Amino acid sequence: MILGFSDYEAQGRRLAEQLERTFQPIDIHRFPDGESKVTVPAELPERVILCRSLDRPNDKLIELMLAARTARANGAGHLTLVAPYLCYMRQDIAFSPGEAVSQRIVGQFLAELFDAVITVDPHLHRIERLEQAIPTGAAISLSAAPALSAFLAENEADPLLLGPDEEARQWVRAVAEPAGLEYAVAHKERRGDRDVRVVLPKHDFAGRTVVLVDDMISTGRTLITVARALKETGVGSIRCLVTHPLFADDATRHLQEAGVQKLWSSDSITHPSNAVVLDQTLAEAIRRLE
Repeated sequence: MILGFSDYEAQGRRLAEQLERTFQPIDIHRFPDGESKVTVPAELPERVILCRSLDRPNDKLIELMLAARTARANGAGHLTLVAPYLCYMRQDIAFSPGEAVSQRIVGQFLAELFDAVITVDPHLHRIERLEQAIPTGAAISLSAAPALSAFLAENEADPLLLGPDEEARQWVRAVAEPAGLEYAVAHKERRGDRDVRVVLPKHDFAGRTVVLVDDMISTGRTLITVARALKETGVGSIRCLVTHPLFADDATRHLQEAGVQKLWSSDSITHPSNAVVLDQTLAEAIRRLE
């Protein structure tokens, strides 16, 4: 059985259809003081999958814990978490004394709740494998790149893919190469959370369709800076393709004002920009796991 939360219900139902499984919604009632009442089916099979992407995670993690513990009590012996966006993975060391290493703490929290965790393009810096962050029986990291690449091949003729910085090189290459698309990477100098300087690579952008590619957009400040720089080169049009559309601080509007004409994302997080569905990618991983 697949259990899903309302904020990821459409994706959960598509996944259930791919796997030919039953889907049941998890009911959440929030009290005026901020507490949540979580209700799962009273009787559950041995193997249960919980679907919830963990953007804006602080309330979601508590509700996920309540759902997982109750599912165990109601008969589930094996629990799998499908969380296409995985929260708290960016801080993997303490940069100052006393800082919480959230990747390690949240990873252990999830490992204690679930027998398997499946996610997509987690933002990992200093570790090579997801199981180093989530020490559970099976920690599976999938790539959205094949689905994103297929989408571009169907919707754009000869685009130039551009990564906003060196960290994005792996994402851009993984999307570009399967479709035989040209790609380049800009250079970023970060001076703070909201202050970045970008140097475009030496390239003839005039008249080209440029697709900015990254694994996630939060405030979008880096991509906004890149888009503004591109506009000065005589670029033909600017699109943006991202795995995880977090979009904090009205990022969508700011990107459009900077010159991004089309904004596409995977459905790892529910957002109006969703154009690439991941249910087939997730279903294949679940089949391999079973």
